[in-house]
Amino acid sequence: MHPVLSPIVRVIIVNFNGGPHLRRCVACLIRQSEARFEAVIVDNASTDGSLEGLPADPRLRLLRLQDNTGFAKGNNIGIAGCAAPLVALLNPDAFPEPGWLAALVQAAQSWPDAVMFGSLQVCADSPELLDGLGDVYFCAGTSWRGGHRHVRPRIAAAAEAFGPCAAAALYRTEWFRHVGGFDERFFSYAEDVDLAFRLRLAGGRCIQVPDAVVAHVGSAVTGEMSEFSVYHLTRNQIWTFLKCMPWPLLWLLLPAHVLLVVATLVRARRHGRSRAVARGVRDAVYRVPEFWVARRAVQSRRRASVGEIAAALAWSPLTVLRRAPVLKPLPSVQPRPPLSQPAQKELSE
Repeated sequence: MHPVLSPIVRVIIVNFNGGPHLRRCVACLIRQSEARFEAVIVDNASTDGSLEGLPADPRLRLLRLQDNTGFAKGNNIGIAGCAAPLVALLNPDAFPEPGWLAALVQAAQSWPDAVMFGSLQVCADSPELLDGLGDVYFCAGTSWRGGHRHVRPRIAAAAEAFGPCAAAALYRTEWFRHVGGFDERFFSYAEDVDLAFRLRLAGGRCIQVPDAVVAHVGSAVTGEMSEFSVYHLTRNQIWTFLKCMPWPLLWLLLPAHVLLVVATLVRARRHGRSRAVARGVRDAVYRVPEFWVARRAVQSRRRASVGEIAAALAWSPLTVLRRAPVLKPLPSVQPRPPLSQPAQKELSE
């Protein structure tokens, strides 16, 4: 058993009926070579007994909630009171290799201007395939895990992605708080893309770390392309576009976004998902005034130029069709310092 060290990372696992996946996830976590972490398991009122038989470790703390608050709010609850300079998010169906956390921490030390760090996610059932290589945001307002189910490539160096998939990601705690954390109205799905967009608007960027490897099941509870996931993804992507896309890109790309929504509705009819997509569009449009107000607060924090945001987006329709990853070489010049030097100093000690 590891001695209790001063934590530089708080790891948050939001669980809802994670079953045996949660126990495997926690077992992988406590075997990390980077031992300077504390972990909070936020349980969203699970009823499947997934909390039974968890490994014992002094770095683990269990927080049981009375209701299912969703992924977004669960993580916000988990970060409350965090004194560590870094916060890592880990899904209960994500199983990190022993060097995962060490690789992310090393990246945070090596790139002090970056504020979010993504993992190399492989499919738990087929490790030769990618689960995702960072989140990609297409200019018309849709997003995906880059390279999902593509053959796993050999990646030698870190690169820049739009944002990390929050199934296994690292953030600087002060930046997470600076932009308000996750938008709890999203509940789940695309909340990490929304967070990454807001962090980019505030001047942050994302590093994809090739040595931070995680095996991910993906949608283990909600089901991939289930009515639940399709509804939330449809609704939340509209909200993200409306809230985060800066002027003048919003007006320039709004016609393309409307066409994308229409195309999604047409495609959904062919695949028997029209009800979930239609509900998502309806509920997104119903709350447009509310998110228009939220937009003002988000845009008021913008430090990045319109050109910098445009450069972070994917623009080719072929990229959408292929669901390809979009990674860019890291610039040699650090564009912006961290919000505060003390946090970075604490991390490097």
